[in-house]
Amino acid sequence: MATTSLLLLLSPLSSSPHTQLRSQIRTRSIVRAQTGTRKEDIVIVGAGIAGLATAVSLHRLGVGSVVVEQGDLLRTGGTSLTLFKNGWRVLDAIGVGHHLRPQFLEIQGMTVKSEDGRELRSFRFKDEDQSQEVRAVERRILLETLANQLPPDTISYSSKLAKIEKSESSETLLELADGTKISAKIVIGCDGIRSPVAKWMGHSEPNYVGHCAFRGLGVYPDGQPYEPRVNYIYGRGVRAGFVPVSPTKVYWFICFNSSSPGPKIIDPSELKKQAIELVRNWPSELLKIIDLTPDDTIIRSSLVDRWLWPAVSPPASAGKVVLVGDAWHPMTPNLGQGACCALEDAVVLARKLAGAVKTGSTTVEDALKSYGDERWPRIFPLTIRANVVGSLLQWDNPAVCSVRNNVIIPKVVRLGPMLEHTNFDCEPL
Repeated sequence: MATTSLLLLLSPLSSSPHTQLRSQIRTRSIVRAQTGTRKEDIVIVGAGIAGLATAVSLHRLGVGSVVVEQGDLLRTGGTSLTLFKNGWRVLDAIGVGHHLRPQFLEIQGMTVKSEDGRELRSFRFKDEDQSQEVRAVERRILLETLANQLPPDTISYSSKLAKIEKSESSETLLELADGTKISAKIVIGCDGIRSPVAKWMGHSEPNYVGHCAFRGLGVYPDGQPYEPRVNYIYGRGVRAGFVPVSPTKVYWFICFNSSSPGPKIIDPSELKKQAIELVRNWPSELLKIIDLTPDDTIIRSSLVDRWLWPAVSPPASAGKVVLVGDAWHPMTPNLGQGACCALEDAVVLARKLAGAVKTGSTTVEDALKSYGDERWPRIFPLTIRANVVGSLLQWDNPAVCSVRNNVIIPKVVRLGPMLEHTNFDCEPL
């Protein structure tokens, strides 16, 4: 649902001298202690977008890491995500933007319609922001591209985190589900919205916001017919949209109100059936895209977020353990900024951590704290805004929806100011 809301809105690591530490981290030696515990300098938990982007960013700065991933392979499930110019600036900074651009269409603008097919408003991104760049990217290809930038054996698959605790040496002890134990000097939690690392640090469970979403990727072997535009359709308590990803694929979503997340549905054909039922009388082009979506690629998810209240919520780091992306700040997809913010986190953290490790100008703890202090003022408002936008777009009152469709969208909304959150300066690493 990536673009849904355009409308509205580290003391040193050890007591060793820094020169010795720098040598250790550059070579990322793996040693086996007499106890059978593996020693690592930097362990990243999770090989999603945040984890891989952080590993690549550190690697480009000459700092090695190991990534532990619970899956047997990269988590290539899901459909696509929409990246705005801030996301692309990060991808360029870490050296992968040029690999990705040729594979995905640049989205030129957006059109908003009511459920009966009436056009309410149309925008061109370049008219509002000449520097804007919007592309829907397949999650699988993004993850594979990032992983390909890392040295062999950086990612350790089938490595599910089962337990985390502080060791007597003040390092962090990670125990995996297979019994493997890793003693890490630094731990970076990139393990998603249900992050065990975040829970260990005292963060609350993400909050369900009252909406669920179906997502899918329609496949057109002979070529999809749509212009490179985001297409939104607003109903009462239900909204949908679709956007071309490539010459042969179109991403779509349906977001609907639900008092609870509901039971987990395994049967893919049932998921498609339920999705179609929500928009059965909506524009036929949306139904056609859903019909051309392989059943096993359709997903249903509940939307959640976590508000990082100042002086109340735990910080992003605790000692030499730190959180990145959804593990720290899950947000609803209404601004299309979840993945973009995770990418931003990765480069900011990598720069600060590499500075502490390579120059010794600050401690690792202070570097991680500085990362959190810099990122919080950006993340907190975006999380709230995404939540509010989603709530407004999920109106189900007929009178309110009428005002939205006939007054607010056609006459009040301006896209330019709503794109200001995509501004982010990012120099190459």
